[in-house]
Amino acid sequence: MLENEFIKLRAVELNDIDLLYEWENNTELWKVSTTLAPFSKYILKKYIENSHFDIYQTKELKLMIDVKISENKFKTVGILDIFDFDLFNRRAEIGIMIQKTEQNKKYATEALKVIIDYSFNYLQIHQLYCNISEDNQNSLKLFKNLNFEITGEKKDWKFVRNKYIKVYFLQLIQ
Repeated sequence: MLENEFIKLRAVELNDIDLLYEWENNTELWKVSTTLAPFSKYILKKYIENSHFDIYQTKELKLMIDVKISENKFKTVGILDIFDFDLFNRRAEIGIMIQKTEQNKKYATEALKVIIDYSFNYLQIHQLYCNISEDNQNSLKLFKNLNFEITGEKKDWKFVRNKYIKVYFLQLIQ
């Protein structure tokens, strides 16, 4: 199972559609992703219905992050993506989002620990990488604390709020 004593990562279910709709259409989050337009519930439903295909087919794995409240009770607090999966080179990009009210509670750290272990030991990925904007200090700290290393800098990479900002390229190599 994709879990530890604090969190569980699970497949996206149809009953997650309202949360996904809220998160995917939150324009504040678009600046840390590549999203440029809103998603309809219809598109999200189609995505969920096709999510039974494995990462080798879709080159992507989207997982909901559930926090253990009690022995058998969980609360969904975020989402984790592995995408641009490259089987030949054994690498994939990773992204994570924890809803604002649940941030700074170590949920992202625990979710990333689980997915790193799964990626390296089950999927046999050689490296995970991510792109983080210079103004996202919380994410930079999170990934650096999990031994991701800044290996590159993309100057003037994103145009956010009428100015260009740089993006750091981070890697975790097994």
